[in-house]
Amino acid sequence: MAKDTVSIKLIVGLGNPGSQYEHTRHNIGVDFLYLLGRKYNIDLRPEGKFQGLLGRGTIHGNEVRLLFPTTYMNESGRSVAALCNFYKIQPEEILVCHDDLDLNPGFMKLKFAGGLAGHNGLRSITANLSNSQNYYRLRLGIGKPPSKEVINWVLGRPDTNDQILIDNAYETALDAIDKLFTDGISKATALVNGYKPN
Repeated sequence: MAKDTVSIKLIVGLGNPGSQYEHTRHNIGVDFLYLLGRKYNIDLRPEGKFQGLLGRGTIHGNEVRLLFPTTYMNESGRSVAALCNFYKIQPEEILVCHDDLDLNPGFMKLKFAGGLAGHNGLRSITANLSNSQNYYRLRLGIGKPPSKEVINWVLGRPDTNDQILIDNAYETALDAIDKLFTDGISKATALVNGYKPN
């Protein structure tokens, strides 16, 4: 069977900079990005002209850049667009990893394009990519808050049980990224979207 190849040149992990935001629900995307960097020996270092932490390496022979925009979530798109303009990376060559309120902890979805689901980071990226939504997203579930206090929820840290579910999901997501570069998008998507937390 033919490999349904996609060319991913940039993987973005969304979050907020600063120690007070480390490992909060809103930073689940960048937490995953660091795990990905560790797996493939890609170090993230400050890069002023792109307003972020940037790493470059290879995944199964493919040159890939990892980016954590340090502009704060609402301005993530400025960092992404600056890098894409410099390296001539197209929206469909980008994978954005981000938190998702509509998925419970441990659940994930890998998809191409679609709506923004009220996510300010995605909104900023879309606006700065000439309103293109044609990029891949790895949606990592954080669940909805028990009350309507969304800001306190996303800026808080998961409890122990939720963190275990999230950590287990990371392992499958790492395998899916591997599969994305070796077997294609369909198998990677099937692995992510078919995953059920224990």
